[in-house]
Amino acid sequence: MFQNTLRYGLKSIAALPLFLMVGCANTPSLSGTGSLVTTDSENFTLSRPLTDYYDYALIRTGAVDVAGPSNTAPEVVTLKQTIDTLADYDVIFVGEAHGHVGNHRLQLQVLRDLYVRDPNIALSMEQFERDVQGVVDEFLAGEIGEAVLKKEGRAWPHYSQSYRPLVGFAKDKGLSVIAAEVPTDVVRCIGQEGPGVVDKFNENQRSWVAKELHVDEGAYKDKYMRFLSASMSHGAAVEKEGAESNPSAPSEGMELRFAAQISRDDTMAESIFFYLQKNPSSKVVHLNGSFHSAGFLATVERLKLRMPELKIAVVHPILVNDVDVPSFTQDALGEGTFLALLQPVPEDFIQPENMNAFIQETMKTIRSNRCTLI
Repeated sequence: MFQNTLRYGLKSIAALPLFLMVGCANTPSLSGTGSLVTTDSENFTLSRPLTDYYDYALIRTGAVDVAGPSNTAPEVVTLKQTIDTLADYDVIFVGEAHGHVGNHRLQLQVLRDLYVRDPNIALSMEQFERDVQGVVDEFLAGEIGEAVLKKEGRAWPHYSQSYRPLVGFAKDKGLSVIAAEVPTDVVRCIGQEGPGVVDKFNENQRSWVAKELHVDEGAYKDKYMRFLSASMSHGAAVEKEGAESNPSAPSEGMELRFAAQISRDDTMAESIFFYLQKNPSSKVVHLNGSFHSAGFLATVERLKLRMPELKIAVVHPILVNDVDVPSFTQDALGEGTFLALLQPVPEDFIQPENMNAFIQETMKTIRSNRCTLI
């Protein structure tokens, strides 16, 4: 379980210095088949296995917007039933386990089927940073090729497998693609210097990050600090780099890392906000790592701060432990409007020494990465 958390948390950690670190359209889907079996008061089990990496099961949780789970019992639903519900929302967050083919297939299906219902829709992406919006627009307009998009737009390494179908669909249908994320260079500077560093940026650089950064105490900060503490406990070198002796009091490094993290959330939220201000009748489908939308926190709550009237849905992926007996806990019901049960990906590491060696190598790289914007 921790390895999955580590894998999907590395993007935010990798922007920081050492002392701060701790689809396949023809594939048949069984989505919507099966039912839920209540194994005890804390767990729910799907009545069928997940057959392959493309397979998924959608669960309607009963959670409504940011209010948390209702008393409605969870149920297995079809993709059509899911789209029927999502069509009534203004912004749909489809969280992802980065690189999971079934997860990305679901994202494409949600975008495609919502477009069929209402073509006035935009795709918003964590996977492109705000300063390359012009490059993305040029690609959508047919002015540059994909090789240029990948290089100049700093596309993620698995762009071709994971995001080409989504961006290609948007391009074919004439949809806007919002490069929503804050540049990694900005995240690195905030992680080293604190959120006040943005006041030292030039006017162009300052536009790359949200005007308001919400570093307040709250459920999301508590959750992120727990994640950092778990990360520390899995790497002796990380702990040695300044883990707080009092676990209830976050260290200065942890506070800086949280500021770096929320620069991502606030900037993505503001990017969607800016688009909807200009296009008030449009619907937005936003893609991000699941940590940025789980439990209606992070980017979701920051978008709500900017536009309280929005109706926001979250589709949250769950990588199950047992593909033959897929299950999830009662606590997971509060993570999203829908859950998507998916096969787990292979473990990155089996031997602890291999994982520690990977962490050490990552830390060596991070040591040389310094803020270059001031």
